[in-house]
Amino acid sequence: MTETVVSLPRTLRSELKEPLGPIFTDAETLLDSTGSPLVAVGDVVTYHLESVGVTPDVALVDGLTKRDAVEPEIRDAVSDDARHVTVENPAGVLTDDLLSALVEAIAAPEATVLVVDGEEDLAALPAVLAVPTGGSVIYGQPDEGMVHVQVTPSVQKQVENLLAQMDGDTKRLFSLVGAERNS
Repeated sequence: MTETVVSLPRTLRSELKEPLGPIFTDAETLLDSTGSPLVAVGDVVTYHLESVGVTPDVALVDGLTKRDAVEPEIRDAVSDDARHVTVENPAGVLTDDLLSALVEAIAAPEATVLVVDGEEDLAALPAVLAVPTGGSVIYGQPDEGMVHVQVTPSVQKQVENLLAQMDGDTKRLFSLVGAERNS
């Protein structure tokens, strides 16, 4: 059983609907401005990147899109060349299992797919903190496209402020992703 580090309070849900970067509908156009490492959060986002020949350094997938099973072609597009690691992360929370595996995957020399048993939606937030400045986190914005977050100190601060409002052990969360809060 994996330990929940933080959970999403209802009061924060609407704030998380605001994209953290520009929205793209074309993967090739999006890739013109991405940095390294490249983290993709979501099955459909990973599919779009793989369909133009790009294997993300880290991909987080759960086999679902908008709470429905993804089509087989989307599921099958996830790179077989990448190392696959299964993690537990129920909906609406961030677990020790997911956070630790995410940090390890970002540091790994080979591409890694984190296969999430549960839901990966919130993983974009700690990914922004764990990815070095200049890297990119891409996640899906339902019915709109792919959000590209170019990791900068100001975006990391914005994400830290969001995560600080989570219920649970936020100090542990920041420690796990290497973003020790000074405030």
